Amino acid sequence: MEPQQDARTRRAIITGGQSGLGAACAARLRSDGIEVVTFDLSAGADVSIDITDPAAVEAAVSQVGPVDILINSAGVVGPNKPFWQIDLPEWQKTFDVNVNGLFNVTKAVVPGMIERGWGRIVSMASMAGKDGNPNLSAYSASKAAVIGLTKSLGKELAKTGVIVNAIAPAVIETPMNAATSPEVLAHITSLIPMGRVGRAEEVAALVAWLTSDEISFSTGAVYDISGGRATY
Repeated sequence: MEPQQDARTRRAIITGGQSGLGAACAARLRSDGIEVVTFDLSAGADVSIDITDPAAVEAAVSQVGPVDILINSAGVVGPNKPFWQIDLPEWQKTFDVNVNGLFNVTKAVVPGMIERGWGRIVSMASMAGKDGNPNLSAYSASKAAVIGLTKSLGKELAKTGVIVNAIAPAVIETPMNAATSPEVLAHITSLIPMGRVGRAEEVAALVAWLTSDEISFSTGAVYDISGGRATY
């Protein structure tokens, strides 16, 4: 039997929670009665923080208190150019945010979740991490890393009451994708059989389920939300 959590209101940290998918998830979880703490560098965040700084993350998580839910939504698109034209600093920055930042925050919250016997972690991967998008090799590789981490950590925590899953969206209408070049955006949208981009609230609805008590037998999984693009 899964351990029962205490009666207090559940608390969620959402990285990148001030815009795009993170903001949509924050709105949805708050409407479901979850206490949400947004981690972001943007104005208005509950905690202004650079998640690539492990010491700052440790301190911030300690100040927040017990964390039951983590949504890893902070991310950058990275360079829009052919692989051989990417500069090493551009490559490293993409991985610093999309992978190392995710590592820092997840590492900070997992011990407490294990101790309390209940936790939900959802990380934003991407269809790019499964298929690879042309001229987005740094982003695609970083999201593949998120998928690999999710599968590994899900197995490690399978008997602890802490469930770890990822979401692989196709193109979603967010400010981050507004920064993608029109040619790249047109190409990846053309791959979607439904012929449209997704809405942030559609992703948030899936996140709400993945962070609830309704899910108890799925971990280390990748949930596609792609308008039919996903093939595996």
